[in-house]
Amino acid sequence: MRRLSILGSTGSIGTTTLDLVDRFRDRFSIVGLVGGRRVELLAEQVRRFEPAIVATADDEGAEQLRALVPDFRGEIACGAAGLDRVATAEGTDLLISALVGALGLRPTLSALHAGIDVALANKEVLVVAGELVKKAAAQSGAAVHPLDSEHNAIYQALHGHNRAEVKRLILTASGGPFLHTPLRDLEAVSIEQALNHPTWKMGTKITIDSSTLMNKGLEVIEAFWFFDVPPERIDVVVHPQSIVHSMVEYIDGSVIAQLGIPDMAVPISYILGYPERLPLTHLPSLDLVRAGRLEFHAPDTGRFPCLRLAYEALRARGTAPAVLNGANEIAVASFLDGRIGYLDIPRVLESVLTDHARVDDPDLAQLLEADRWSRAAAAEKIGSGIRGSGI
Repeated sequence: MRRLSILGSTGSIGTTTLDLVDRFRDRFSIVGLVGGRRVELLAEQVRRFEPAIVATADDEGAEQLRALVPDFRGEIACGAAGLDRVATAEGTDLLISALVGALGLRPTLSALHAGIDVALANKEVLVVAGELVKKAAAQSGAAVHPLDSEHNAIYQALHGHNRAEVKRLILTASGGPFLHTPLRDLEAVSIEQALNHPTWKMGTKITIDSSTLMNKGLEVIEAFWFFDVPPERIDVVVHPQSIVHSMVEYIDGSVIAQLGIPDMAVPISYILGYPERLPLTHLPSLDLVRAGRLEFHAPDTGRFPCLRLAYEALRARGTAPAVLNGANEIAVASFLDGRIGYLDIPRVLESVLTDHARVDDPDLAQLLEADRWSRAAAAEKIGSGIRGSGI
């Protein structure tokens, strides 16, 4: 029996994970859940899986949860302390880290320091503090597994092979809803258009990131930390069908790709059952004949500058990736609130990165300060109402 705790149980990754736990009750159980502000759904999960500890975003959410599950005998916590308590809950074998944004950094590090294996779906954890994550895992002996479909695909393609024989990693990107939209039309993109992803069903923030290719840029930074491959050997190709999830090229020219239907149950199940595979009989098989033509294109970083900015931040290292991530969270939230236009997102990021005084080899306090500074700087630029290439 593998015992799980989940940070972000009411999000898409969390609910998919719990669906798999429900299907394999003989193999998995739930120790802890963090559900944020979707308290009614969290209450339903508490009734179904009877965890030992649950955490909400704040005191108000905790009180609401207590009222919804009056017979619950476990612990109800809240806030940052609650996140840490769930992440390090006694008996946890694997932590599913699936919170959105830098919020997941501290509890993920706490779990690793406690020697608990982590399945990471929270991109920002590695983007902001990849070196600290690797050090924490090395010191405690805990493992860090990738849950994102692209890194999970690479994980599978590397299995059983000599890492020294890897020539390059190839991350695939769907291209989002604006793959063929003329650049001049992107200024007028609406929130609804940006959230209309052609392939995946995801949360709002990650869907916007997918449309700007920032999602792929963050994955390039993640890949660097997951697989110890330098930026110049991590490539991105646009693959609209989302059938090939990523590839590994070896030094003899062989390319091993992981293919599958676009359903997050597949990569999640691979990590839950690792090194065994779970029989997902409820999912359809991949029908390559029906899928038809599989296309691959080079990404246009002129139309999607967020990808270029991510490579630049990775090459700069230090606090630059943390600054990029923090500014992006503010810019995306501002776009979703209608305060800036779609193309203002990369303008804000580039301006904040330009203003940033990078710190090399930062500790956690310096990374958190860089994150705080970047958010304040982005908010200030947005508040100034500046538009055009000056942002």
